[in-house]
Amino acid sequence: MADRHEDDPNRTDRPSGGPLTVGDILRLPELARVHPDVLVGDAALDAPVRWVHVSDSAGVARLLTGGELLLTTGSGWPGDPDLLREFIVGLVDAGVAGLILELGTHYRWAPRVVVDTAAEHGLALVTLSREVKFVELTEVVHRQIIAQQTAALRARDEVRERFTGLALRGSPADYIVRQLAQTLGAPVVLESLAHEVVAAEVPPAMEVELFTDWELRSRSAHRRGGEGRAGDGDWLIVPVEARGIRWGSVIALPGPEHPAGRLAVLEQGAIALAFGRLSAPVDEWARIGRRRLVDSLLAGRFSTPSGAAARLAAAGLPVEGRQLYGLVISRAQVVPEQAVAAAKEIGRRDAAGRDHAGGRVLVGSAPAGVPGPAATLLLSVPSHAVLDDETALAFVRAVASPAERAVASIGSAASGIDEALASLQEATDLARGRVGGADRGPVLRRVEDRPLIRLVTTMRDDHRLLDHGERMLAPLIEHDLSRSGDLLDVLGAMLAHPANRTAAASASHLSRSVFYQRIALIEDLLDVDLDDGETQTALHLALLVRRSAGR
Repeated sequence: MADRHEDDPNRTDRPSGGPLTVGDILRLPELARVHPDVLVGDAALDAPVRWVHVSDSAGVARLLTGGELLLTTGSGWPGDPDLLREFIVGLVDAGVAGLILELGTHYRWAPRVVVDTAAEHGLALVTLSREVKFVELTEVVHRQIIAQQTAALRARDEVRERFTGLALRGSPADYIVRQLAQTLGAPVVLESLAHEVVAAEVPPAMEVELFTDWELRSRSAHRRGGEGRAGDGDWLIVPVEARGIRWGSVIALPGPEHPAGRLAVLEQGAIALAFGRLSAPVDEWARIGRRRLVDSLLAGRFSTPSGAAARLAAAGLPVEGRQLYGLVISRAQVVPEQAVAAAKEIGRRDAAGRDHAGGRVLVGSAPAGVPGPAATLLLSVPSHAVLDDETALAFVRAVASPAERAVASIGSAASGIDEALASLQEATDLARGRVGGADRGPVLRRVEDRPLIRLVTTMRDDHRLLDHGERMLAPLIEHDLSRSGDLLDVLGAMLAHPANRTAAASASHLSRSVFYQRIALIEDLLDVDLDDGETQTALHLALLVRRSAGR
């Protein structure tokens, strides 16, 4: 019945920073050399030990506070089996971590009622057939426990100092979340009160599994676990709050033990996040989180389309069964709060008058090479919705300030992440081009009306296209770089107004005479005739390739 415990006495198998367990103590040389017999083990050996107590008294239970490993010879135990059973149950009720019974002084073997009661209640029970110096053993164990407590205090001080520094430096929420994940060695998610993901540091391979149905899983975890305790799948949840205001929660997924305690680390991170939230605008969290998400998508910083779709959905932008549009609004300031409100009105009612959830939008940063102020937007609308010119203009007027100066570049309708990424890139390429027409807007530009831009976006990574752009424009690029010139801008203006040199000169902000001098210089440097249609097409394509790279 007994399991002989003959592990390597130098091994503890204890996670770094974790509490000392009954199993760890059994592997200490002071015990391992006498070959203790584990009568009740398995999960019971994982019980943490707070202290070691030596007593043979039958009334010892009332002196214990929980977490003690009791060492005894049993000489004071009651002889009646029923009373002996009550004694063991009393130890369990007192929270004893385990019981080590030395045989020979009073018992030749462990009484059956003791073994059965310990097994019934999952109390670790170990017998020693050889004499052990209890004083020596308690001294060794207490030394380790105190050393661990000291190390934990040092670790907590280090963690407190680190996250206090982050708070005082005004570190953004996503950086604090990243530091939490690195400190804990586990994924960490910051969510809003609405259970939308604000920032997350998660391995790419986990994104689909973790973020699919995030809101449902998060609400379930909060309901089952509560703050500061394990929730769904042992999630650790800590609220982010200060001055009686709560903004959300920070969640750590399962990971290794930490010397300071995983909960203590997460609480320090939550304090740093709350401190930053106090000094930030009302919706700064959502604004930063959504902007970084769109920027990451445009930069290709995602592992799989399904992972990106799950991450977007967790941030409040559904992808499945929706139409997605990439937009760039330039020459006007985009107000994210107004964009969120305006998007909800798109597709809110279908042709039959039925209510729907409406559209959702994420607002990103200004793309490189686009006249500022500007912003990139990823818009998700119901499948029945149509982003026609009237709807698009209404949206732009609601989100841009001043709306009359806004230029909205709209990519193709998309039905998945890959297509949405292409739509975002189309809108960006379109926004980098020159704007003609009336000064007052808002002005809408669609990629469907600019087939050459769509072609460049589709083939943007083709080395032949890149080589064409470089070969065609190299003399002008070198001239402008060496002399701080404007030949590329002049060429762009001329190609935007191929039949009207006066308009081209005006777009270049040059007098006609100076403009013509620039044109003559361009023709000399390139050795081309700019009145030739094929030459114009080739140069226009080369300029679009260069602009698509953000230059």
